[in-house]
Amino acid sequence: MEDFPAMKAWNLICAISLVAGLATASAADTNTNSLSTAPPTNEVAVIDTTEGEMVVAFWPEAAPNTVANFKKLAERGFYDGTCFHRIIKGFMVQGGDPLTKMPAAKNVWGTGGPGYSINAEFNDHSHQLGVLSMARSSDPNSAGSQFFICDGDASLLDHQYTAFGHLIKGGDVLQKIADTPVGPSPSGENSAPLKRVGVISIKIVPATALK
Repeated sequence: MEDFPAMKAWNLICAISLVAGLATASAADTNTNSLSTAPPTNEVAVIDTTEGEMVVAFWPEAAPNTVANFKKLAERGFYDGTCFHRIIKGFMVQGGDPLTKMPAAKNVWGTGGPGYSINAEFNDHSHQLGVLSMARSSDPNSAGSQFFICDGDASLLDHQYTAFGHLIKGGDVLQKIADTPVGPSPSGENSAPLKRVGVISIKIVPATALK
């Protein structure tokens, strides 16, 4: 697994904050706290991708509104047909931007969202391999739909980004996605996948339904 020196890690934090976490940049700059607090649940998210299937368990006790928001969007089919638009091997893979459904809009991938934002729920879950967290802009309360899955130790993001789940199946799929060749993004960051890594669907199902 690739290590990131302190300065490089800090640059990546800035990049995640200012480039790819702009979940509401092209939408109304509206914040909502109207989501009901989700009780602990045994539901999981099945992320079906062009590289295979991953399964995520949630941490509703640590980030109830974030979990509720992700589930709501998934149940509406919001994520279906999107792709992982930002990949930094050893650090994270990022998706959840509805603009990635439009290949012609590649220059603005990373700026889309659901049209609203939710408040941060920073917690003590560390950003380690397989952890699911919300991308955002420089405003802590600007997350919307974009998420990332850590592909290594990203603990420098702790208490700055909302971790709300972790991978329980499909670690090999995460590695396939992380191994995708990349080139320069519109911002010049070497993180734009050279082939499309699609999200076919994200389904919320009972954990007991897993095979």
